[in-house]
Amino acid sequence: MRRTKYAVYLSEAERARLRTLIGGGEAPARRLTHARILLKADQGEGGAAWSDAAIAGALDVHPDTVARVRRTYVGAGLEAALVRKSPDRVYARKLDGAAEAHLVAVACAKPPAGRERWTLRLLADELVRLEVVAAVSHETVRRTLKQTN
Repeated sequence: MRRTKYAVYLSEAERARLRTLIGGGEAPARRLTHARILLKADQGEGGAAWSDAAIAGALDVHPDTVARVRRTYVGAGLEAALVRKSPDRVYARKLDGAAEAHLVAVACAKPPAGRERWTLRLLADELVRLEVVAAVSHETVRRTLKQTN
């Protein structure tokens, strides 16, 4: 048996929980894959103790994924290894409700002279010109208009 830096030793209760999770088939695919990785990587009594390469080949994932799941399990526990981590960065919305209302009003208005219709970049520039926002990208305008349809 090859020793790895992040050796997985599952308790009987953890093993039973993972088997139940996989057997139910109701969890997201990523969670099921991580459960299978942990069961194959288990080096405890009754564990499969597969190598990272063997697990990656059997489950059709990258070996780095197997190593990352091992590392997360050893460092943070079973729940952290199964559940997707929420993003650290939180972005403030550029367009609040009032700014979105301005955007929709401008988009429904007559386009500027010499133009047949509003473009996303023209709408973004118009919001800045009207001092609705200090700066906004055409991509933010696109996402906002897509939500309001």
